[in-house]
Amino acid sequence: MSEMTSQRPAVVVGPNGRPLTLEDLPPPDTVRWVARRKAEVVAAVRGGLLTFEEACARYNLTPEEFRSWERAMDKHGLEGLRVTKIQNFRG
Repeated sequence: MSEMTSQRPAVVVGPNGRPLTLEDLPPPDTVRWVARRKAEVVAAVRGGLLTFEEACARYNLTPEEFRSWERAMDKHGLEGLRVTKIQNFRG
């Protein structure tokens, strides 16, 4: 096990306040990105379960897409990650 991996937390606090582990994250082949799944990936990166680069590679996300999830969450919370709400928040 590498030094980087051994320093990672096994559990972080998820977007709903519950423990979140690597096993709890959406599968790498996720296609349907609901707000909860986006929030879980953001929480995993912020908590150190995954690096930013690992999350982008694992989920085939562009850096811009992931950063947009972070901004939406910071500004509007979980509601900001709902696709149907994006137009309301971008105005």
